[in-house]
Amino acid sequence: MANYVRHAAYFPAGRSDPVVIVGAGHAGGTLAALLRQQQFDGAITVVGDEPDPPYHRPPLSKKFTDDSMIQWLKPPDFYADNDIELLLGVRATRIEPDARRVYLDNGEYRRFGTVVIATGATPRKLMVPGGDAAGVMSLRTIADARALGHAFERAHSLAVIGGGYVGMEVAAVARSTGIAVVVIEREKRILSRVASAQLSERLTEYHRSKGTRVITDFGVAGFRTAEGAVIAVEAEDGSVVPCDYALVGVGAVPNVELAQQCGVACDGGILVDRVGRTNVPGVLAIGDVTRRPHDALDGRYRLESIPSAVEQAKHAAAVISRDVSGSHETPWFWSDQFDLKLKIAGLLEEGSTTIARLGDTPAAFALFHLRADGTVCAVETANSPRDFMGGKRLIAARVPVDPVALADPGVSLRDVFATGSVIGG
Repeated sequence: MANYVRHAAYFPAGRSDPVVIVGAGHAGGTLAALLRQQQFDGAITVVGDEPDPPYHRPPLSKKFTDDSMIQWLKPPDFYADNDIELLLGVRATRIEPDARRVYLDNGEYRRFGTVVIATGATPRKLMVPGGDAAGVMSLRTIADARALGHAFERAHSLAVIGGGYVGMEVAAVARSTGIAVVVIEREKRILSRVASAQLSERLTEYHRSKGTRVITDFGVAGFRTAEGAVIAVEAEDGSVVPCDYALVGVGAVPNVELAQQCGVACDGGILVDRVGRTNVPGVLAIGDVTRRPHDALDGRYRLESIPSAVEQAKHAAAVISRDVSGSHETPWFWSDQFDLKLKIAGLLEEGSTTIARLGDTPAAFALFHLRADGTVCAVETANSPRDFMGGKRLIAARVPVDPVALADPGVSLRDVFATGSVIGG
């Protein structure tokens, strides 16, 4: 995006003018709560097209076999108690920035001083024959998780299409319940777009040791069906993998339609500045729907993670409340697979060198990724919280480290700096 209006006139609204948040996910719900915590005294409306109040999405791919998966972002009565209007099962159909109105599919509208688009993303569909058959599922919402849990009560075999984090988490839960699982990945390795080759290899071996079949270089041509229900996945080369159910996890598409309609610039997501401002005055955007710059990174990124959503909500609250917005946190996220507690910080960079730091058990390790200048750009850890926290500090410090010392678990992370600098570790 070429330019942003950075002066006070960007938001002619005052601290008491109404805020409308379109999207009741983690980003939108967090922003509403933060505004009240910061004593914002204007009207706040949160519009969500799901019937449920804001909830944590990560547990959906880990605990969908029962309702313990449902973790509300705030107690359901929090919103009324804090004078936050929560419109559930309602969809925003149009934003008029000049008139300062958000129109809803129930025939109503809400006025705003500031509108925040937090519409998230939608699971990408496989546009292949049989893709709409019964038993072909995706996972994004509570309703999706409940449907998947019910399917597991009857399933003998599951095909997971897409070896991303969500797919691998679901595969782990399915195997833990005794279901035969095959993971089907189009690329040459699982997690090819989000993890290093070393982590992909370790996770593939671990899943296989638990009985999961992992197939790579498999392009899905379609789903075979019988009486309208899926019975197998067919590859582009004609090979067939039988299954009772199939979970499609091939990424997500940002929900930018509402933003595009009102003139907000989009390119692979809603384009925002470092604090969530779009090119249209009075319109912010936060969460998975956005592509944003980051203080420590070059370019723009669509960071699909809870830490990123919370950070963006904090910046948006500061902008709306006319407070000073802080710096960006090192990007990070987590994943639970079987008994592996994975935590990843930073972003992989082309040409980086990988240093493995082993833990007390084979299931505990850290993979540090170093730039040519010896600084750390990313760390991938399993069952190693100390290495994760130390890795985050190393990334933020951007100080060269000694790779030999880094590979030695007997050397404290506070002592790995090639320059003699010190951090806590």
